This record gives sequence, C-alpha cells and structure tokens, in this order.
Amino acid sequence: MVVVHGIKNCDTVQRALRRLTDAGIVYRFHDFKTEGLPRELAQSWVDALGVDRIVNRKGTTWRKLDEATREGLSAANAAALLSAQPSLAKRPVIAKEGWLHAGFATADEAEILDRLR
Repeated sequence: MVVVHGIKNCDTVQRALRRLTDAGIVYRFHDFKTEGLPRELAQSWVDALGVDRIVNRKGTTWRKLDEATREGLSAANAAALLSAQPSLAKRPVIAKEGWLHAGFATADEAEILDRLR
C-alpha cells in the first residue's frame, strides 16, 4: 500500500495526489497537519533519508524558527522538531513497502510514478 504523507492544502501534495489518481495508483493519504506526525515515524524518515532530504529549509515554518534551533538541527533532534512542527517536512513524503521519497518535483514525477506502479 502506498501512503502519501503531507498537508491537504499544500500545492505540491495536491499535484502529487492528482498524478497518483490519474495513474491509477491506489494510496492512503495521511494529513499530518490534522492527524499529527508521530515522533517514531519522523525518526524513521530521518534515518532513511537524512535530515537534509526530509527537512524543508525553504518554507515559512523553517524561516520562523529561531536561529539557535535552525543552527542546532541534527539527526539527533530532527524527529522531535518534525513531530512538533510537521510543516517542516518536505512534502509529500511517499512510502511504499521499503521505499521512501520526500518531495514531488516535476522533473522526478515520471520516475516516482514508475516506482509506485
């Protein structure tokens, strides 16, 4: 089963969900803004992808963090921060049986969809 983690009103998440639906890929959507982002799940993402691939350093939530928090971000504390502020995660995070991907860049769409089929 494919699970798409994200925020319902995120444009990139909406585009990803449309593309998955159009491709006939069955998925479950987990809105971590309303359902939360368990620390254990966030830690599994950090472990699999690394802090730099899972934390969105370009978004508003990142810019609103104080400088000490931004500079002190590490693999040891990233999961707690992501759990407390799920909007920090790159979106969407797509999981399928041992495969995990963060983001849905237009250039990567075809490869992601092929992987999910």
